[in-house]
Amino acid sequence: MITIYDKVSYKASKTTTLAYSTSFSLGIKVFHRRFHAPIYAIYGFVRLADEIVDTFHDHDKVALLARFREDTFRAIDEKIGLNPILHSFQDTVHRYNIEPDLVDTFLQSMEMDLSKKEYDEAGYKQYILGSAEVVGLMCLRVFLDGEEARYQQLKPHAMSLGSAFQKINFLRDLRADYHKLGRTYFPDVDIRSFTLEDKKRIEADIEQDFRHAAEGIARLPRGVRLGVRLAYIYYLALFRKIRRLSPQVILDKRVRIPNSQKYMLLISTYLKN
Repeated sequence: MITIYDKVSYKASKTTTLAYSTSFSLGIKVFHRRFHAPIYAIYGFVRLADEIVDTFHDHDKVALLARFREDTFRAIDEKIGLNPILHSFQDTVHRYNIEPDLVDTFLQSMEMDLSKKEYDEAGYKQYILGSAEVVGLMCLRVFLDGEEARYQQLKPHAMSLGSAFQKINFLRDLRADYHKLGRTYFPDVDIRSFTLEDKKRIEADIEQDFRHAAEGIARLPRGVRLGVRLAYIYYLALFRKIRRLSPQVILDKRVRIPNSQKYMLLISTYLKN
């Protein structure tokens, strides 16, 4: 039975998603209605963890994240959370059989943000796995709702999509990550002398992820295919814009897609579907 508290908790996750991400919210809105609440719940959980490591500078982030981890798994174990966002998330975890290992891997990546400032190849791959790829797998569990064989088939493609999105985020946030947070995610890249060769190498890697991800999108259930394709097209447009810019421009400003263009992408994607 769905209680008033359940409804309030899911609404908190939806409000969080709408407040923080225009592009992600647009994608969710074109999903079939039955997918809205659980995907809002996943995003709300991820957003809350990200806020701890990226913005709570006047507080003990290590202690806050440790408490968040403890509260998350207590909510999952006890099937109730006193934090509404954690309550909606634990409910989604149980409804769609999201593995606790995915949650743990995600939280490990958040912990890496508090302890690491530069990454080697192994650390870079581990961070992307936790911060992006497993989030895609949580969503895939929701999309397929118990279809285990199909989940295993589409799992590598979902991971590639999450990887592409995260690498684009890294690329457009190079300046802010380095100057505000002191982080450099790309291995063997010195932000102080970021070259065209560095940029092209990163872009080639992203392009490979995009190609692999596209193969999986076509095989998603109809109720989510359009929304995922919209997110794909949005990030592809952002990627193409970044490719046209010099390394210096990337370091000088954060590249964005205007909201008006996002809505045009939504309309064109819908008409082509």
